[in-house]
This record gives sequence, C-alpha cells and structure tokens, in this order.
Amino acid sequence: MVDILAFGVHPDDVELGCSGTLLKMAQQGYSFGIVDLTRGELGTRGTSETRKLEAEKAASILGAAFRINLGMADGFFEINKQNMLDVARQIRIHRPKIVLANAVHDRHPDHSRSAKLVSDACFYSGLVKIELWDEDNNDLEPYRPLAVYHYLQDRNLKADFCVDITPFMDQKISSILAFETQFNVSESDGLQTPISSKQFFEFLYAKARAYGRDINVDFAEGFTVERTPGVHDLMQLF
Repeated sequence: MVDILAFGVHPDDVELGCSGTLLKMAQQGYSFGIVDLTRGELGTRGTSETRKLEAEKAASILGAAFRINLGMADGFFEINKQNMLDVARQIRIHRPKIVLANAVHDRHPDHSRSAKLVSDACFYSGLVKIELWDEDNNDLEPYRPLAVYHYLQDRNLKADFCVDITPFMDQKISSILAFETQFNVSESDGLQTPISSKQFFEFLYAKARAYGRDINVDFAEGFTVERTPGVHDLMQLF
C-alpha cells in the first residue's frame, strides 16, 4: 500500500511530469510507487531492455517504493477490458489515496489515451461486482482512490493547481538523466529526437519556471483535476 500511485504510459513520463512533486511528498512522509503501462519499445533511441534498466535507476534516485511495468503495447495499447482490469488490479493491490496520471491532452497520442485508461480504471476499481485477484490468487477488495490528478507534459495547458518543487528541481533532472539513451546525448550518437538534445532541458527548466511564476516560486509542476477539490483551510492556499 502507498499514499500515491503514479502512472506513466512510457518509462520516463513520471520523471518528466511529476517527479518533483513525488520527491516533495516523500520528504513529508508519504509513500509512492510507479506503474509504467508500456516498455517504451517504440522509442527512436535505446531498447526496451535499456529502458528497463534506466527506469530502475530513476526509481532508485526518486526513492520509489516499487516500480511495475504492465507490458502493454507501446503506441498500440487500447482502452479495453483487459487493460482496464490490469490497471484496476494495481489500484486495488496498492490502495493509493491519490493517483497521478498522464496529461489529458498532449503532443504524444499515447498520453491522452493513457490518461483516460487510468482514470476509468480508478472508477471501475471501486465497483463491487468486478472481481479481481492478485498473483497469489487472493481476492482483491473493491477500492477507489480519493482523487486523480493529471500532470502536465509537453503541451502548455493551464494548470488547475501547481506544486512548488524548487528544492527538488536538481534531483528531478537527475532522475530524467537516468534515461541516458533518451536525453542529453551527443549529436553524433545515433538518431536525434525532440528530447535528445541539451536544448530540451532548457525547455524543462523554462516550463517549470513558468508554472513557478504562477505561484511566486522558482520552479513548479502543474496538474489538472477531474473534480473540484475541497479545501479545509484557506490559509493553506497561497
């Protein structure tokens, strides 16, 4: 069981989108795990094997309680019954209070499809007539997270709320650089992609600064919500 379960359709999505927030929550005593839907096997650079090793290294840098890969088809996974149940099973096993998922609209078509798959699975996970079992054939009780939040990725969507990650920006970047076949590579080292150059990190810093400006901090990560959050203490808003 963890407090937060972060889903990404590709290994490195979580690092790029919400790793600063996860680091901040961990410092406050909350636990988190990561679930990757695919192995990122369609990525221009690297292989599914190298991506697996990189994902494990990144999870270690972040201090994740676990990292699981569901082995769906990169680029071609569908919002179907089997995939929905596979995600719901993880939700019932780990029983997170909060689920973090891909952006609802983004440059990569996998991101929005993953956002809907995970969100729908969170709902179905709570239905009592859907029966699920873990790998030891133990019955998994119905469970629904308190909230689903979508981290923002390539597109500059308007955030519903932002999290100050200023003290964790360097560690966030370190977790991204763990995917060494994907990021900050030499121009002479294979095919180039929109994320493989040093300029991409300028974009990451600029994006974090832009969301930070909205809340008067140096760096922030933005999120959108599916329902209006409730507030217990107005003094906690800033």
